[in-house]
Amino acid sequence: MSKQGKVGSRLNYGKKSKYPSSGLGVQRGPLKEMTQSQKCMFSCAAIALIVAVCVAPLTAEITISGFHHQKHKDLKMDEALLTVSNELDIGLVVSWKSERCYQCLYQQLGAVPGAPSPGQLGSVDFVVSTQHEITLQLNSTVNLQLCMVPFHFGEHGNYSLWVKNLNDSSVVNCSVVTDTEPTNSYIPILVAFLIFGGLFLVSAIGRIILRLDVVKSILFRLGGSMETERLINSELGFPGRTVPPLTDNILPPPPRPSKRLRSLDTFRGISLIIMVFVNYGGGRYWFFRHESWNGLTVADLVFPWFVFIMGTSVALSINSLLCVGSSRGSLLRKVVWRSLQLFIIGVIIINPSYCQGALSWDNLRIPGVLQRLAWSYLVVACLDLMVAKGHLDFLTTLPATWWSPFLDILMYWPVWLCMVFLEIIWLYLTFQLHVPGCPTGYLGPGGIGDMGLYANCTGGAAGYIDRWLLGENHIYQNPSSRVIYATHMPYDPEGVLGSINSILMAFLGLQAGKIILHYRDLHTSIMSRFLIWGFFLGAISAVLTKCSTDQGFIPVNKNLWSLSYATTLACFAFVLLMLLYYVIDVKKWWSGAPFYYPGTNSILVYVGHEVFEEYFPFRWRMANSQSHAEHLTQNLVATSCWVIISYVLYRKKIFWKI
Repeated sequence: MSKQGKVGSRLNYGKKSKYPSSGLGVQRGPLKEMTQSQKCMFSCAAIALIVAVCVAPLTAEITISGFHHQKHKDLKMDEALLTVSNELDIGLVVSWKSERCYQCLYQQLGAVPGAPSPGQLGSVDFVVSTQHEITLQLNSTVNLQLCMVPFHFGEHGNYSLWVKNLNDSSVVNCSVVTDTEPTNSYIPILVAFLIFGGLFLVSAIGRIILRLDVVKSILFRLGGSMETERLINSELGFPGRTVPPLTDNILPPPPRPSKRLRSLDTFRGISLIIMVFVNYGGGRYWFFRHESWNGLTVADLVFPWFVFIMGTSVALSINSLLCVGSSRGSLLRKVVWRSLQLFIIGVIIINPSYCQGALSWDNLRIPGVLQRLAWSYLVVACLDLMVAKGHLDFLTTLPATWWSPFLDILMYWPVWLCMVFLEIIWLYLTFQLHVPGCPTGYLGPGGIGDMGLYANCTGGAAGYIDRWLLGENHIYQNPSSRVIYATHMPYDPEGVLGSINSILMAFLGLQAGKIILHYRDLHTSIMSRFLIWGFFLGAISAVLTKCSTDQGFIPVNKNLWSLSYATTLACFAFVLLMLLYYVIDVKKWWSGAPFYYPGTNSILVYVGHEVFEEYFPFRWRMANSQSHAEHLTQNLVATSCWVIISYVLYRKKIFWKI
């Protein structure tokens, strides 16, 4: 039996339903040996991972095909067929608007003729989007509004919208009927989640079994000779091998060397793997793509987290190098050189492949992800070099005063003043800079947003500065705002003005590093301060956004890298880092695998996934390019390949540092 939703109305009816941080001066520690059984287990898990992921879409397709739905042959991904049947004797104009489009103009879908005679229908087929709920507006040909119908269509479903007079009166009735049930495009995600969850569970059980004394004794007897040789080599060393000095401690040697925190590399690895998955397409699901304008999706989380953990690494790395006697001048030269390398690499990989023809200097894109990282690293590292201490005071050993809880801030007050100054610059330019043809302080997307009044004002001051400073041809030409807001102006989400809040994000990560340094090994103090920072930044975001998506003073916006976007994502980062620190470094319930491995080689993984994106096995020709299941399979396999590559490089002690 088909589902049916009815919406009746009189005139004007309108009820609506409800990134590579790393490698930046962070030394790598000695790698622990892994037993043969663990190596075999990881290899089996890697093979099972790819095989299982390949099977996931097949299972999903079998489940879906069991419904035997009749689909329109022209329907593509995230589309449904809508047949508008008009029993009125007047023609209709059908328009639509996405519920995610704030203060937008309705876009015309098409016209439907009136009924040619009593008992007959005027009927037209339309293709509608299924990503978000949309509102259909039906007007007469004389622009008289008849009804509005909010409805969330399902992918590949067939629907009918009946328009007729109710009981021969002037009341117009609009009702949506589901003729063919839509497919469940989220089944592949569920299957893939179960497979990955099962692999994680098997791996955890396997580690527990391998720790049992009985299993250890069996493995020892089976591999006795190999184990004996390994023990001899570990004691005497392999011929010609020199043992490097242990100089990579995060904290100064006295009173005892401190081990590297695995939670930091795991945090970085989580950000990187999600970023790779999103960049490869994320199964073509809308929530794995960047938000069109205000708001957040999964894709909007990872880049700020990458910047955040880069700032944390800067604090630990600079402190470590100062403790072993490096001069500030030499460190400054290294910081500048690394930033320059990051920027150049970013410009190279962000522009079109040379295999597609010679690149023109006229349309070379200048901003990008690595370029944004380069600027953020340069500024934050230089600021830290001004105030970083070669000998750290452990704040818990200092006399207690009323300002003691703020000492990790007060000790670096010049840097905080610099950050406040940068934020004043951002606020002034954003809300006071005059942009020709646009209202002062405009933060909207332009296009059909704001009722189409400011179509050429995409990004306000941020877009204007980029177009004036870099030129329209040297910034991103296809921003995410085109998806919903139908903008036509070029706009770069990694532009100049947004770099200020990117620096703020890295600086907040630097503050997390200072907490780790000043409260060394005091787990409760570290975690409590992480939570305090998270609560404080979350409160700032609540005030700036008024706890809404579009109606706050400064909405959360990844395209603008707005102040509330930085504070919101920093709030999430502090909480996530606290959880990882507790689970991995304090309780040791989790080793951080598999995210730990790409986190230790982030520059190589990021650059590699960009350069080899179009090569097998990261991409192949699909049997059905309009299937979420096939896209999800391809993207998960490609991402899993980089996890395996990073693990192999980790075992081979190969790290790309700049």
